[in-house]
Amino acid sequence: MFARTKRLLLRPGWREDAPALFRAVADEGIARNLARLPWPYRMEMAEEWLAQPQDPAWPSSLIFLRRDGTPELVGGIGVHRSDEGGAELGYWIARARWGQGIATEAGRAMIAAARDTLRLPRLGSGHFVDNPASGRVLEKLGFRPTGRVVPRQSLARGHEVPCRLLELDLAEEDTVAIAA
Repeated sequence: MFARTKRLLLRPGWREDAPALFRAVADEGIARNLARLPWPYRMEMAEEWLAQPQDPAWPSSLIFLRRDGTPELVGGIGVHRSDEGGAELGYWIARARWGQGIATEAGRAMIAAARDTLRLPRLGSGHFVDNPASGRVLEKLGFRPTGRVVPRQSLARGHEVPCRLLELDLAEEDTVAIAA
């Protein structure tokens, strides 16, 4: 999936992105907030992830900050199949770019694609309870708490961590305004 926002470019990862991907995501503070990212993270892992074939039904994009010269890789975002079989939004942002609204801006673009291109009726998402900043991003995007907290495996932590679940009805009118 390719998308452009005011400040960002979202696009699939390419083999040439491996060094920048490694530099951006190889941070224990990021890994511990994600379910599927191991720690320690090695360069070979970035290369292997980028070499995997992409399923257009489950888009995954790297997030680049557009600027004069070479864009800066600042995160990743995608829609994947959840453990329950539905569609789930996941994202990460490089530590140096936390608190700059990048996750919200990229999230709006991915939600628009999920609604308009993939025609998904709803999206789920979740955040570890000890990462409330991610919960605030999801709520800004229109996700609503389901009232459920479930154990979710964290590869980086090596054990299950309580995860607060949220969902977004993509057919609701206020979702259209949020994602626009």
